[in-house]
Amino acid sequence: MKDTAEQITSVWLENGTLQERLPLNKDVSANVCIVGAGIAGMTTAYLLAKQGKAVVVLDDGPIAGGQTVRTTAHLSNAIDDRYFEIERLHGDQGARLTAQSHSAAIDRIETIARDEKIDCDFERLDGYLFLPAGEPLQVLDRELEAAHRAGLSGVERVERAPLSFFNTGPCLRFPRQGQFHPLKYLAGLARAIQNCGGQIYTGTHAEHIEGGDSSAHVKIAGGSTVTADAVVVATNTPVNDMFAIHTKQAPYTTYAIGGVVPRGTVAKSLYWDTGCDADTSNPSPYHYIRLQASDETSDILIVGGEDHKTGQADDTLERHPHLEVWARERFPMLGEIKFRWSGQVMETIDGLAFIGRNPGDKPSVYVVTGDSGMGMTHGTIAGILLTDLICGRENPWTSLYDPSRKTLRATGEFLKENLNVVRQYGDWLTGGDVSSVDEISPGCGAVIRRGLSKLAVYRDEQGTFHEHSAVCPHLECIVAWNDSQKTWDCPCHGSLFDPLGHVINGPANRDLAEPKK
Repeated sequence: MKDTAEQITSVWLENGTLQERLPLNKDVSANVCIVGAGIAGMTTAYLLAKQGKAVVVLDDGPIAGGQTVRTTAHLSNAIDDRYFEIERLHGDQGARLTAQSHSAAIDRIETIARDEKIDCDFERLDGYLFLPAGEPLQVLDRELEAAHRAGLSGVERVERAPLSFFNTGPCLRFPRQGQFHPLKYLAGLARAIQNCGGQIYTGTHAEHIEGGDSSAHVKIAGGSTVTADAVVVATNTPVNDMFAIHTKQAPYTTYAIGGVVPRGTVAKSLYWDTGCDADTSNPSPYHYIRLQASDETSDILIVGGEDHKTGQADDTLERHPHLEVWARERFPMLGEIKFRWSGQVMETIDGLAFIGRNPGDKPSVYVVTGDSGMGMTHGTIAGILLTDLICGRENPWTSLYDPSRKTLRATGEFLKENLNVVRQYGDWLTGGDVSSVDEISPGCGAVIRRGLSKLAVYRDEQGTFHEHSAVCPHLECIVAWNDSQKTWDCPCHGSLFDPLGHVINGPANRDLAEPKK
């Protein structure tokens, strides 16, 4: 989905670009139409093109301009939700397939980068899982045993991570993890797709997706149509569904900073703690850390975390400072903070992505969503699995990632997240954030009540007011202003809109409405 590039200060834009192609302005046909040019969509397009399929990729923003540019690009088989939890929810075999598929995703990225000669800073390195203050050591013991049962025999417990200035205490070492530069990688994928005859169109909004028994149609804003044997919806969260997927996953906003450190002062590895998001009873939010080369003498230390439910925090301006405080306490050599950004993570109720045929839809429509904090590997898994499904091949991961799956042991999480959504509709009955538009500062927004209506009002830097309905066009929740990213965020299912009401992330697929006269 389209993004507001002026609001992104992602580290990847320091030496990478968001590439664009011409928009689609004619009717075209293909074997497969892929909606979304992020990691999942581009990997799927590449692998299908290598199989001889005619592919068309559509995105209403630039290539990688949605959540892919907002990643911290950890390539890991150390699952965010922990293997003992995946084992509980999906069984022993499910845990083994989870480890196998995420390991295969790292291998596939490495292979593609090598075969296509993509200079994307890919490298193998260790990952270290450590405990935040107050977390019991038994968590590491449980995870070590579960990781071994899942087939990750190389995981071992060590006394501390290789950081002389920050004593992490006992931690688990996960060997052969990976990292790369996502914009450079997707630029290479784009070249390879086009070399195979694939077509990529940016600035092209997929207005309506209609499946069929043997073919599908994607109608483009402006009047063009793509006809294809199959359609893959890879838009972070599906824009073609009202309910099917959205009741089984929840949107969380996560934050990241990038600061300068002298080269060689921080051991190049991936680091994660076992904290939870700030909306749980665990008082310690999750953190994740890696390095990215900047120039000949320095690296950028990337630190992420401070997650919260999208649209449900009134302290978004404090999240980056919190990360900086946390990082400086542990990395005393940290210099200037050059980058600050945020992204949206779709957390499924059972910890794994939804990849496969769209539930309740015609057999020609496929979806990929539910990155669960592991978007780069889940997106690559999607490319592998969807290529097999579309080509009619069996894949051992099909049932594990099936979007129609019902995980009975996740019923509690399902009820919790959906009760949270129901509570958000109470915003219809409340007053506005402010009583008058005069209280809105330039460059800021607020929801106001006007009679029976609620309006999303943005005051630009010149003082001009821009008013739109505050009702999300997906399922009519009331949006909230995000001071940090200058967006309107839906607290129900994570739709995002720019200050002027233009949709930049689904599940909404149209802009905030003009206010009724």
